Amino acid sequence: MNRPTNLTNALLLALLLGTSATLAGALGMLLMSSVVVTVYAVCMGPLRSRLSDSSGLLASMLLAATLTSCANILAQRWALQWHQALGIYAGLIALQCVVLEYNGFFRQALTERLKFFGLSSGLLLTLAVLRELFGQGYLGHGLSAHWQGLALFNQGLHLITLVPGAFILLGLLLAARQAWTRSNALSKETHHP
Repeated sequence: MNRPTNLTNALLLALLLGTSATLAGALGMLLMSSVVVTVYAVCMGPLRSRLSDSSGLLASMLLAATLTSCANILAQRWALQWHQALGIYAGLIALQCVVLEYNGFFRQALTERLKFFGLSSGLLLTLAVLRELFGQGYLGHGLSAHWQGLALFNQGLHLITLVPGAFILLGLLLAARQAWTRSNALSKETHHP
């Protein structure tokens, strides 16, 4: 069974890149996603041992789609402007639940699940902050109706707000992480005789 301890096994790239254009969008999707995944885990827990593999997959898809649809309806009701901008990605939360279930994520220890959630949430929020900051020139626009955000410079690099720019920025973040871990590994090797 695959263990989704790293981000490449279960994090949906379309969800990450599509919802990280603004900090408000990323926070909204993070809230919606964490609520749906948590309720899914609670509801699917007792069913998991009672179902066979094929009926478990069907129950998983049905439960994930139902919970995501309910969350989507609530988002339409209470956050229509956010839903109009990012509602197209909300359906991918159900797919994420099924992928996590298939990879055995919910059978792992709570610490492993929290570690994965922290890493994926951190990546989403980091990407959102960088995309909004460098792409639009301000940070936090759209978080509140009374606050217009923190303007840092007049115009940003518009490419960063688009999905190709998000791919480039994600690649730079992954390269920086790789360089950081490699430099730490090299410094540990040089200190030992």
